[in-house]
Amino acid sequence: MLPVTAKIRRKMLLALLIAAGLFLTLRLTAWYHVHQGEKVLAQESRQQLSQLISLLDGLLSRFETIPHVLSTNPTLASALLDQQNDQKRRELNLYLEELQHVTEASDIYLVDALGVAVAASNWKQSISFIGQDYSFRPYFIEAISGRLGSYYAVGTSSDKRGFYFSYPIYDRGTILGAIVVKVDIADIEQQATGIAEAGQYEYLITDPDDIVFLSSRAEWRLSSLTPLTQSKRFALNASKRYANRAINELLIRPPYSRAGKEQTPQRYQIPTDGKRLYYMDTEQEMAKAGWRVHVLSPMKPLHDELPMLLLLAASCYGLLVVGLLLHNERKRSLARMQQARDQLEQRVRERTRDLEAANTKLKDTQDELIQAAKLTVIGSLSASINHELNQPLAAIRSYAQNTQTFLARDMRERAGDNIRIIVELTDRLAEIVGQFKSFNRKSQGTDTATDIGECIRQALTIVQPEIDKQGVELKLALPEQKIEVWGDKVRLQQVLVNLMSNAIVAMAQCPHKRLQLSAIVDEKLRIRIQDNGPGVRESQMQKIFEPYYTTNERQGLGLGLSISQRIIESMQGSIQVSNADTGGAVFDIILPLYRHEGSHAS
Repeated sequence: MLPVTAKIRRKMLLALLIAAGLFLTLRLTAWYHVHQGEKVLAQESRQQLSQLISLLDGLLSRFETIPHVLSTNPTLASALLDQQNDQKRRELNLYLEELQHVTEASDIYLVDALGVAVAASNWKQSISFIGQDYSFRPYFIEAISGRLGSYYAVGTSSDKRGFYFSYPIYDRGTILGAIVVKVDIADIEQQATGIAEAGQYEYLITDPDDIVFLSSRAEWRLSSLTPLTQSKRFALNASKRYANRAINELLIRPPYSRAGKEQTPQRYQIPTDGKRLYYMDTEQEMAKAGWRVHVLSPMKPLHDELPMLLLLAASCYGLLVVGLLLHNERKRSLARMQQARDQLEQRVRERTRDLEAANTKLKDTQDELIQAAKLTVIGSLSASINHELNQPLAAIRSYAQNTQTFLARDMRERAGDNIRIIVELTDRLAEIVGQFKSFNRKSQGTDTATDIGECIRQALTIVQPEIDKQGVELKLALPEQKIEVWGDKVRLQQVLVNLMSNAIVAMAQCPHKRLQLSAIVDEKLRIRIQDNGPGVRESQMQKIFEPYYTTNERQGLGLGLSISQRIIESMQGSIQVSNADTGGAVFDIILPLYRHEGSHAS
């Protein structure tokens, strides 16, 4: 026998600890799975029980008020007072037969004060209730006492399970008998079974003696949940509740006991299809009918999941043990690699410093490039600004010269008007300069409801001196009514000035210059600017709105139309370019109308 060394003892102890851990893991997994599963199952069972009771209440409530309503019919009291009148009895039988078909009840019958049936809906059948004595039935006793009666039993004549509702028949304050409505329990059972099958559970309903009279499984019906003692059998036979039906014991393990006030679900083993299956029993009293409703949720699915779950837990435990062992081995390896790691970290730090220096240099280079690009754009925009401001400056000069003349002639009022116009033009020049900044930066301008007629007239104020200077014939067609769009008024003026200025430049070589400006209102607003210049070549149509694109016919850096397009698109509109049939370029500005309805047109 080899000596047990300390190393071997450590390995044996480790194996023992691993085995103990595996056993404990499996026990805890099984307990947690069953505990949580039963908790979820109990919650579902309570919901299913509530739904089932609601269904039963609804089905019974359909028939509960029928006896009371029928008792108000004087024909019933008349038949009880004159029982020897065959004609009345026949008419009453036909009446009850018709009611039975209308209400879908199993049977409806009238009993006298002695409990003997004198008329019935099944009067033509071999199992007719007429002449039968029902004085022993509790529902008759309750009705003859002046109360609404209800009772469950197996019919002594029909041998069918039924639920009975009864109500007394009065005549001048005297109870002459009772009207009874029988409900076929089999129909209720069938509907409840359909609900149970959909919910994947079983159910049974017991009477105060714990006898199962309704169930989703036929083998459980007419069985006792509690032992059938001799006294209990005697009491059942005396009540005739189940007529001649044989009552057996349902062998439940452990023995059945009613749930207490806490309504804690119980677990039972019940014979099912020759097997003994486990169910969770959730029960509740149905006081109105005197029933006790049980929802039996099968626990087999919960138990069937356990082996696979235990296998999964064992696998996870094995992976954890292997991981811990590998971790321990890794720690030893790390200790051996510590020196090499320190050297590697030192190299990484040195390399990181080199990379950080390179990144800093790269960022500085990028900043310089961005700044150079900004300066280039600003330099390009300066030429475009000069192009856009030529016409307003000329207008200011013209008004200033006129002002000098007015002052020389002592026409101060007209001179004052010119000065106000010069101030407005100067302010507008500052606003227009600001608009050019929006080409590369999102505008922060304020959008308002803008009157198109006023906006066009103000734009014409800027270009009118150039129109007069170049001898341009201006045709203006504006709608008489006030038309508004939603947007930045100054920007829209800038677009109009830009397009009109371009049109004037395009007509420089034309002997007769004609500029047409119109506003057409349909579902949207269309502002059309048309000249009689050479027009736009087809090859230029797709590029004319691109930044920095220009032609020999048009001066500037090519930013005006690009900026104009961006302004109109920011107002949810568009610019279209085409050539007129008579010659010349046509620019259409299409904008949505603004309607005062609490929201912007779009």
